[in-house]
Amino acid sequence: MKAFGFLSFGHYQIGHERSMLKQALELSKKADAMGVNGAYFRVHHFAPQGASPMPLLGAIVGATKHIEVGTGVIDMRYESPLHLAEEAAALNLLADGRVALGVSRGSPEPAEKGWEAFGYDGGDDPKAAGMAREKFQRFLNAIDGYGMAVAAENQYPRLYTPGTPLPVFPHDPDLRKSIWWGAGSHSTAEQAARDGVNLMSSTLVAEATGQAFGDLQADQIAFYRAAWKEAGHDWTPRVSVSRSVFPIVTDRDRELFGLQGQGGDQIGFLDDSRTTFGRTYAGSPDELIDQLKNDRAVMEADTLMLTVPNQMGVELNASILKNFAEHVAPELGWKPNTEGLVSGYEF
Repeated sequence: MKAFGFLSFGHYQIGHERSMLKQALELSKKADAMGVNGAYFRVHHFAPQGASPMPLLGAIVGATKHIEVGTGVIDMRYESPLHLAEEAAALNLLADGRVALGVSRGSPEPAEKGWEAFGYDGGDDPKAAGMAREKFQRFLNAIDGYGMAVAAENQYPRLYTPGTPLPVFPHDPDLRKSIWWGAGSHSTAEQAARDGVNLMSSTLVAEATGQAFGDLQADQIAFYRAAWKEAGHDWTPRVSVSRSVFPIVTDRDRELFGLQGQGGDQIGFLDDSRTTFGRTYAGSPDELIDQLKNDRAVMEADTLMLTVPNQMGVELNASILKNFAEHVAPELGWKPNTEGLVSGYEF
């Protein structure tokens, strides 16, 4: 691990949307000043959580100097791939590369085939995985600058020879290096490597072998890197993992989070798959340092995303980040955001 950021689920009570968004912006500004490397946000639809992320990410970019902004993850079933390509390029250009845009098929949603209400037909597949995959490929083609339409015979103003392949604009030649696939299994991690995008792994893995969650996720990272080498890409990708980590530094920390570190990994079902869910870490800084050093996935990833209880307010969440930055992260290899953009580990 060389970098860490926070991952907010963007929960709010209906009627308090403005407060959630402004608190997200304020926490990002405080995190930027602390040297925290990233501000990342979940994306959900038909629920009182963060939805369309681009306005918030743009506001954070304009209000900060160093912190990376991103998503974990955008559900491609709800997206227009070409529109997303235009927005992502504009954001990355404004941010000078400070973007980590996580996309994926998405997680279960409260709406029945909610993407259909957005105008997209996923066919008979109840999860619309094929549609998400097709949209992702179209998105990658668009950000890579391929022609996505052709110039018309009659144009006003006349800019192109009729029939010329037309890419979307703006175009950022470095944007692909800011795209991540949110993988929930070993096979989807390998596919992300073949696709040539970064790997974003979460607090669950759709495997249940009896191994510790950190070991399962480390195996996922190893499969990803092996597939990346086999694909022959000419740049070094990044890898992130997410954890719930609460350093106990004050009596208030102990009162709020002291009992949360007593459980272990959990096994359950998600999307009809046996799934391993990662534990919560809560303890003294020395305890957390030892535990996280023994979490293979945390040490294999370049970036650790700390899930934060956003509904508990800016001050409390800033204190969690401050405690981690001051008392835990330096012993894990952390480099503050003032040292430049984060790079992946060579392998």
